Amino acid sequence: MEKPLRLALIGMSGAGKTFWTKKLAANGLPGVSCDDRIEQKLAPRLASGGHAGINGVAAWMGWPDSATYAERESAYLAEEIHALDEILTELAKQPEKSLVLDTTGSVIYSGNNVLMRLRRRMTIVYLAASAEEQQLLIERYLSDPKPVLWRGAFQPRPKESPRETVARCYPLLMAARRQSYEALAHCTLQVAALRDEALDAAEFLKMIQSKIESAR
Repeated sequence: MEKPLRLALIGMSGAGKTFWTKKLAANGLPGVSCDDRIEQKLAPRLASGGHAGINGVAAWMGWPDSATYAERESAYLAEEIHALDEILTELAKQPEKSLVLDTTGSVIYSGNNVLMRLRRRMTIVYLAASAEEQQLLIERYLSDPKPVLWRGAFQPRPKESPRETVARCYPLLMAARRQSYEALAHCTLQVAALRDEALDAAEFLKMIQSKIESAR
């Protein structure tokens, strides 16, 4: 693949973005986590509520039916856009630098300007979950919540608990995002094809290269 090698991994929370970013980093490709950058920027607000870490960000944001959720969702997105702008500016100043970017599931809400810059600077790889795997992602979110921007997709019904609403609405959120992920990406890898424990970083890169070449 062309050097410098710049990959941005996109997809829903739990699809494997962080796993492959770390695996590539272990093989010499520097990686950056958008979650880490956002957490650092939110740190003063998190600390005031006794929160820390990415799970602390999720706790600070709260369930989407909470009174402060909309305000904190907006604050999170503002810091995400800020973090992406910083990363892309750094890449522009270092044309020889390789990077694997572990984006958040909400990267698609960052605005056309940021997304066009991201697409120009990096090869965007969408890790797509099948219908069967989507249920696993829902269960993972319910048991180990990560920050999620619902953008109005959380629509509770009468007498429905927040967890029940999440279980019902999360597939709708994934479906709404899928088209945006596909439009943004240069190539798509099915998460099911990446489940093989024997798959290493070099094979992962070959899969990306093959997908891109077949699309030309």
